[in-house]
Amino acid sequence: MLLKKLHLSAFLLLNFCLHISSLNPDGLSLLSLKSAADAAAAALFADWNENDATPCRWSGISCMNVSGADDPRVVGLSFAGKNLRAYIPSELGSLIYLRRLNLHGNNFYGGIPDQLFNASSLHSIFLYGNNLSGSLPPSLCSLPRLQNLDFSNNSLSGQLPKFLQNCRQLQRLILAGNKFSGPIPEGIFPELANLEQLDLSANEFNGSIPDDIGELKSLSGTLNLSYNHFGGNIPKSLGDLPLTVSFDLRGNELSGEIPQTGSFSNQGPTAFLDNPSLCGFPLQRSCKNTSSDSSPGVEYGPDGNDGVGGRKGLRPGMIILISVADAVGVAFVGLIVVYVYWKRKDSHGCSCTGKGKLGGNEKAGFCAFPCIGFGGFPSNDSEVGSEKGGGAVGGGSGGMSGGEGDLVAIDKGFNFELDELLRASAYVLGKSGLGIVYKVVLGNGVPVAVRRLGEGGEQRYKEFVSEVQAIGRVKHPNVVKLRAYYWAPDEKLLISDFISNGSLVSALRGKAGQQSSSLSWTIRLKIAKGAARGLAYLHECSPRKFVHADVKPSNILLDNDYQPYVSDFGLSRLITITGNNPSSSGGFIGGALPYIKAPQPEKVNNYRAPEARVPGGRPTQKWDVYSFGVVLLELLTGKSPEISSPTSSTSTEILDLVRWVRKGFEEESPLSDMVDPVLLQELHAKKEVLGAFHIALACTESDPDARPRMKTASENLEKIGG
Repeated sequence: MLLKKLHLSAFLLLNFCLHISSLNPDGLSLLSLKSAADAAAAALFADWNENDATPCRWSGISCMNVSGADDPRVVGLSFAGKNLRAYIPSELGSLIYLRRLNLHGNNFYGGIPDQLFNASSLHSIFLYGNNLSGSLPPSLCSLPRLQNLDFSNNSLSGQLPKFLQNCRQLQRLILAGNKFSGPIPEGIFPELANLEQLDLSANEFNGSIPDDIGELKSLSGTLNLSYNHFGGNIPKSLGDLPLTVSFDLRGNELSGEIPQTGSFSNQGPTAFLDNPSLCGFPLQRSCKNTSSDSSPGVEYGPDGNDGVGGRKGLRPGMIILISVADAVGVAFVGLIVVYVYWKRKDSHGCSCTGKGKLGGNEKAGFCAFPCIGFGGFPSNDSEVGSEKGGGAVGGGSGGMSGGEGDLVAIDKGFNFELDELLRASAYVLGKSGLGIVYKVVLGNGVPVAVRRLGEGGEQRYKEFVSEVQAIGRVKHPNVVKLRAYYWAPDEKLLISDFISNGSLVSALRGKAGQQSSSLSWTIRLKIAKGAARGLAYLHECSPRKFVHADVKPSNILLDNDYQPYVSDFGLSRLITITGNNPSSSGGFIGGALPYIKAPQPEKVNNYRAPEARVPGGRPTQKWDVYSFGVVLLELLTGKSPEISSPTSSTSTEILDLVRWVRKGFEEESPLSDMVDPVLLQELHAKKEVLGAFHIALACTESDPDARPRMKTASENLEKIGG
């Protein structure tokens, strides 16, 4: 009986071994990962069948036919975001054809085995978002093709090893959110000629920022050294970095004056915050003068004082000279202002410097380039109404009624009477929660856009006027210009320039809403640059440093030359002041209202930044930066903000556009898989398109502080394509 049992056991063991031996070497190596995982992860490996000849049909595995091998070999291992708890087995180093290892967003623990880097074909390793510990393995840079390394958000520690200088093909080094410490040794960065992204933020590095970091000539995006313990002065060599590079040096112990050379001129104050001893532009903290660094115009005696009462200060003669110079300067400026005012008054011109009049009508007084306002109607007239449904303004029972009203021209060159507006032909262009928009053709043939805000808010007249006047003072060639407004207790209207070619929505997807466009790369780049300039002006130069808070293609209007105009900023505040639903009553064009479609349930707005989707959030300029980044991705890909991505032959995953593009770059998908096929016909644009992708990805960082200012994004776009 015992002999029979031994024979049976031997038979079963032999049978088991025969089955195992049918699995190729790659499959045997991968089974080590299955063994290293906790029992709770069994479902993830349900189709990892050791009886298969190859692992190429297993979940998370990618295979290719490679030269020198009879069977397909494993080139990709991806188990990302699966909540997988395991250690990284050293046997994975036997996958000699493995190119991409993607295990991010799990609970891997322990160290990174040195033997892993025996997988000599590895060029991308994504282990971020785990619980890995220990130091960087010495054999890391033995990989001859290593390009992408992201070990962020783990518990790795130790100093930054100098052997990183041997990773000469490295393009992305991301070690943020670990426990690395000590000073960074000199000599690493001059050897990394291909490095495009460097993120060492949220560690415990100390000492000075290496002077040779300025030799990273291929760097793009953001140089992120924030939230460490770097001290001393900022090396001037950082100014030698490409002008497209943004700095993030926040949360350190840096001191002294911020250099003003090269790339430093493109940085905003956010880059240098939380360094108490740092001073100089762009921070609002001036550097105090010392006796060894005196200011021009201040004379010091031999003892370091100015010789006047033993205290430092200006001599009386210098004070008188400066006062006289100031007076002359003020008088000169005053003369210029008076001259310009009367010159414009006599010519009935516009307050912005245009290239002529809209439609060639001099009497109308329109500038050739509108600047800001409320022309943000849907992509084409037929979406919500028809010109056949138009009627005279004021016609029908829904016309203006009630108390007296004021029609006030914000632009002094814009002259027409209320009666002319009431008699004009008008057509419904669109309706939204921000009011109904009409195209109104005045008696002289010039069209304007008229937005009806609502009937309430009669108690807040001064507040309304103050807000409208602030909006009207915004003048920029890429922002729609508000021309006039009408106020009455039962009616509030805004009159702005009519932009003739619809919105970016119709330009991208056509009247039928298809997900493609014939727009050339030259035109798309022109639209992106113009919209960025307009938004940057609103953020940096407008009277109130406005936040748009609703940037999307339907709010970017185009003229016949595809010049873009940002529209619809400032409306939310005005709607709040009027205090009621703009579409709640018949409106002032009664005959047109039956042609308006019923409002549809609001969908998730994927143009909005993640933090903007939380109820009660206060709008910030970084909201606009994110939204612009999504619009730029839409221009590049031709896809809407929400897309379907196939996960297998039978299922799809709904991704927002930002996640889809990031996934593509992470997995190193060919550019042709992500870019709009129309752009592939312009072969010369490939490098420009790639540069625009990098700007869009920087704008759509999930962390608002990691996003560039709109000004920086605009300047970087201007450098593309000349």
